[in-house]
Parts: sequence; C-alpha cells; structure tokens
Amino acid sequence: MINFKHLHYFWVSARQGGIARASEVLHITPQTISSQISLLEENLGKPLFQKAGRNLKLTDTGRMALKYADEIFALGDELETSIRNTPQSLAPLFRIGISDAVPKSIAYRLLEPAMSIDTPVRFQCRENSLESLLGELALHRLDLVIADGPMPEGLGVKGYNHSLGECGISFLAAPVLVAQLTTEFPGCLSNTPFLFPSPLSSLNAQLHQWLDHHRIYPKLFGEFDDSALMKAFGQAGKGVFMVPSAIASEIQQQFRVEQIGSTEEIRATYYAISTERRLSNPAVIAINRSAQNWLKT
Repeated sequence: MINFKHLHYFWVSARQGGIARASEVLHITPQTISSQISLLEENLGKPLFQKAGRNLKLTDTGRMALKYADEIFALGDELETSIRNTPQSLAPLFRIGISDAVPKSIAYRLLEPAMSIDTPVRFQCRENSLESLLGELALHRLDLVIADGPMPEGLGVKGYNHSLGECGISFLAAPVLVAQLTTEFPGCLSNTPFLFPSPLSSLNAQLHQWLDHHRIYPKLFGEFDDSALMKAFGQAGKGVFMVPSAIASEIQQQFRVEQIGSTEEIRATYYAISTERRLSNPAVIAINRSAQNWLKT
C-alpha cells in the first residue's frame, strides 16, 4: 500500500519544481524529502524523477503519479471542508435497505415509528434485491435491511434475523372485474386473470401451493417484481392481485379496488436483518416494537 506521507512529499516537490523548493515549503531538509521519495519509488517499482542537468523532471510514471496525487489531495481538501462546514446539530444517519419484494406501504408503516424517537435521525433508504442489500449490510454500508423473509442461508453474510411479525393475505380487484365473478371465493379465482408477485418473493411459492391445494387454476396475466406496478395493473382491471391483509383497507381506498376474499393460509412475513444479535439502535428498537403490535405474530 502506498505511504501517503511519501506521496505528499513527491506531490509538493513536483508542484514546486524541485526538492529544494519543497524543502522550504514543508520545512523539512532536502535529504529527508529525497529519501522519502526514494522509498515511494521503491514501493512503486519505477522512478518518478529523472535528472535534467542540475534539475529534476518527471518521468512518464511521475506524470501519471502526479495526476492521481492531484485528485487524492483535492479530495482530502474537500473532505476537510465538508466536515468543517457540517453543522454539529445534524441528526445521525440511519441507512436502511428495503427489499424490492416489500410493498411500499408496508415499508413506510414499519419505518414510521423511527421518525418519532427522542433522538431524531436522517433516513437514507435504498431499494434493491435482498442479496444486493445483504452485501451492502456486510460492508457496513447499511444499518438495517427490511425483507419479506429471513436471511437466506449460504450467502456467507454475518447477520441476524429479527422477526417483525406476519399477517394473512387479501385478494383485490377492480370493480369491473369483480362484477364478472359469479361464484364464491376462492373458487371464483379459477379462469380469472391473475397478477402474481415476483418468483423471488416468498409469497409466490405460497400462492402456488395454496392454489394447487384448493384446485384453483387462474389465468396467469403476468408476474411483477414491483408491487406498486402490480397494483397499477390491478387498478386497471387486468387481474386479481393480492396484498398483505394489514394494508388491504388502505390499498382499497388508494387504488379504488374491492376485496374479493382473504386467507390466513398464506402468510406475509417481515424481518429486520442487522449485524447486531441484540438490537441496540434506538430507531431499530422502535421499528421492532411497533411492528410487533401492528403485525400480530
């Protein structure tokens, strides 16, 4: 690894036009600067300066190194300026990853309690696949991941599952489609256009098993990674779709759809995944406590 002290001596010498001038600027003897640059050259395996009469000029490697050094020390100045200008009163950052299989309404309801804790936090929310988010968690770029199931085994990520709760499933459809149903639930789903959640969602496999068990064979209209897009298609009357029963009333009002029926045999589960075995972050504790009351385990 490059010694940045050696790099700094080289950078100042290159910008000042020589070691003697750099010595005056840095208040260090020329011999010390020269020896430090020699160590940098030894580390890189190539010379950075070459003699030109009594002076030194940059080699091709030296010019490349100077370009990178300019960027490195410019970023250092930017970092120092940014930290100095950041208000001390700025709330701490709470970085959350939300699996794209988790409905937006569920995510908001789960995170809402963290907005009311005694110590305010700033939210940074990222949505992605669970595998990608767990990779970010492993690199400590996230404080928490909200998912629709526990952390899969075999990923090589050190994390802990904290159950937030679960609920049943409700089936919704646009009024124009509901009017066409002539039999009772759940039999009315047979031969009816249906919008399936993503195969990556934990609900997809449960739904297929439930349909097979009850010998119900709907018409597959499509599968959706984005639950919001699935609801939009459902609102347009393209098919029946399902949502966690905990937000069924909210979805009915928001999308002007009607409930056909519900079941407790399919369970929507939600987990908070963190690198902590025991929760200590006040925001995470607030989320966990509220979810246990809202989503009855």
